[in-house]
Amino acid sequence: MDNMPQYRKLYELLRKNILNGIYEEGSLLPSENELCAVHGMTRPTVRHALDSLVKDGLIIKKQGKGSIVRKPPQNIGILSIAGTASAIGVRYLRTEILQKPEIRPWPEEFPFELSEPEKEAGCIYMERLRFVDGQPVFYDINHLPNLNLPRLTSRSFENKSLFEMLRKHYQVEILGGEQKLKAIIPDRKIKRLLNLRNRTPVLYIERKLITNKEAFNIYSTIYFNSEKHSIYGSF
Repeated sequence: MDNMPQYRKLYELLRKNILNGIYEEGSLLPSENELCAVHGMTRPTVRHALDSLVKDGLIIKKQGKGSIVRKPPQNIGILSIAGTASAIGVRYLRTEILQKPEIRPWPEEFPFELSEPEKEAGCIYMERLRFVDGQPVFYDINHLPNLNLPRLTSRSFENKSLFEMLRKHYQVEILGGEQKLKAIIPDRKIKRLLNLRNRTPVLYIERKLITNKEAFNIYSTIYFNSEKHSIYGSF
């Protein structure tokens, strides 16, 4: 945290307070002058932090009013680069770790082409089951290149956001991505995990997220139970 740029420290603090409900929908964030005075930062630094929150869709800046907190989306933004925890809000999302992060070779069959550095480094693999309002909605399999992620495998991800972890501790930013979607009839394991009835289809998503780090992409395979939830996406 000490090595983090000043704007980012403010961004992380405000982001956390918004997602945790300290700043509620429709409320105003402290003014730029107040943020400068309280945090001992310059106006350009404060504006940089606020602009980052605008990009995340967490605030709207209105001339003459200030920074207004946006309502957390009612749909589920798994198609958004902001990430599931940001899209739903941490108050409504619970994460159960089925497979703790571990270093292993890349699968022989993989849906996306890997860069040479990624191939050589191997991957960090983890599995998560994610609940919305107490119901299992996502089964999420992640592959990350084992590149410059010290101690990631020893960190706890229970009820924590992978994106937040990468952003705070490794300065990894999501810039965009690509994904493939199709409806499938799940196998027995997926039906059990997502508590599905027989022949209930799920949305199957293969996703590649591009980051600010060269030759470092985040790969996810997601099984999504859309019976009670719709999804949206913005790239």
